[in-house]
Amino acid sequence: MGDYLIVSRGPASAASARADTLRSQAITAGMTVSDLGDRAWLAVEGPSPPATLLVGAWRLIGQVFDREHRIVRPDTDQEPWSYERKLLARFWGRFVGVRLSGEGEVAEILRDPCGGLDCIAWEDDGLTIVASAVPGWLPVPRSWSIAFDRVAQALHDPLLVWEDLLLDGPVAILPGTVQPAPLKTLPTALWTPAAIVRRGATQPVSDAEAAAALTLALDDAVRALALDSGPLAAEVSGGLDSSLVAASLIRARKDVAPWINLYGAEAQSDERPYATALGAALGIDIVSVPHASGPLNEADFESISLGVRPGLAGIDMHHDRDWAGRLHAAGATAIMTGRGGDSILLQGATADVFTDLWRARGRRALTSPALPGLASLNDRSIWSLIAGARKLTEARPARRNEMITPIGHPTIPHWLGDCADLGPAKILQIAGLIDGIGRQSPSLQSRVVNVLTPLLSQPVVETCLALPATQLVLGQRDRGLARSAFCDRLPPIITERRTKGEMSAIYGRMVADNLDFLRPWLLEGRLAEAGLINRAAAETMLSRDNLIWRGTYGEIMTAAAVEGWVRAWSRRLSSR
Repeated sequence: MGDYLIVSRGPASAASARADTLRSQAITAGMTVSDLGDRAWLAVEGPSPPATLLVGAWRLIGQVFDREHRIVRPDTDQEPWSYERKLLARFWGRFVGVRLSGEGEVAEILRDPCGGLDCIAWEDDGLTIVASAVPGWLPVPRSWSIAFDRVAQALHDPLLVWEDLLLDGPVAILPGTVQPAPLKTLPTALWTPAAIVRRGATQPVSDAEAAAALTLALDDAVRALALDSGPLAAEVSGGLDSSLVAASLIRARKDVAPWINLYGAEAQSDERPYATALGAALGIDIVSVPHASGPLNEADFESISLGVRPGLAGIDMHHDRDWAGRLHAAGATAIMTGRGGDSILLQGATADVFTDLWRARGRRALTSPALPGLASLNDRSIWSLIAGARKLTEARPARRNEMITPIGHPTIPHWLGDCADLGPAKILQIAGLIDGIGRQSPSLQSRVVNVLTPLLSQPVVETCLALPATQLVLGQRDRGLARSAFCDRLPPIITERRTKGEMSAIYGRMVADNLDFLRPWLLEGRLAEAGLINRAAAETMLSRDNLIWRGTYGEIMTAAAVEGWVRAWSRRLSSR
């Protein structure tokens, strides 16, 4: 989706003059400008530029759908922000909302629960600016600076990249949150994943009802997104998640093209046999293309470091660039993907699933028919699962990136700070949702086409959060409920598959083939200069021996992307 910029001014004449100047600059930059009120205007740009919908006093900006099957808690009318809570129960999509004061200024800002459209805001000399991005022509206030303390936290836990900004100055509005003006006012969370989990625990449903709810939610989301798009392509990886989306999409639209499949050179990254079987079952022609690769350089990292957040969603730069070109040549303006399914549908049928059940039911969990299957799947005894469930262990152990300098007190992502009463499987599901929201961030591909992710839509997310982990895996299968719900639409080679495509070899080779660039990039970069890189540990990690024996490709590329972002923003801030 494209970007938006909202400028709201106070009554002073100087603020009015500055707002007019910015308006002229936005028009010169090619943005489409319209008035929101007497003292506020909106500018939009990009593929599928955000639209505007008036709902009561709120102007919703982005892609908005009226939810057919919504749930409103009976006590909603008794709470503060009751209208806004109902709004978020009725409408879904990728949007932000603004409510104007009587004078026509921005008074409140709202962001949809699944965060597909970013939202940051700042105040500067009588202006309040709300935006999804900070384009190069837009002046950056002199008070802004890189928040190296938060950069350090994000290097240890990349989920933090998608929450608070790594810049001091602007404010990030979190998904499901309303932020009043002035921005120093504390925000209010109207929607959290943990609240949906708890509500679901009070409303248990049968496996058949759960499967029907999941099917309905995915079909609704896919249909709405598909019918709202122009020329549409679809990614078909050969895995379960994209197959689920394809099975729904084929019912919504018949003119999808191309159906595109990515394959790697190794057997574990070549999903063409599964994609071929899916194509035969659904009656679609699938185009398979090899994974694009090439040398990494500073220009590549510059290209993904122009946003307000590090470009972790665009690390596979050569692939993104290749697909952007292919989709543009095919005339597609949007592509639908299965991104996010691993987490929200619960890929891991691990011992944590039984721990969730033990926390919810206590000793009654011993009678669960899921217990033997989970023990067998995890190659553990029943007694081992029970003993593990009774221990008080860290629900989401921190991953240690050895080349990053240790920090004293790690920050916990906002949504995970409200999960003390939840089991580890649900906590990991919420962590995966946070990561999925971030993966919708801009990339080289999303600059050309609108990337659609129905498995990360609010209808699907709420349905899956509300179901217990044991039901999502149906006792003993990763994504077991989804497999069962779509077994009549997909071929058995997909629904009964026990393996999963693995792309780690591709990314491992990307790192190994570019060590000559990555070593000085990290060892002599801004992160090392700020003391955030342990040079001795990094020397060891950035070696072929380490890559062969220990992997750590993800940690290296995450640090490299953050390094690129720090360099890009250091230059921008120093040029003011």
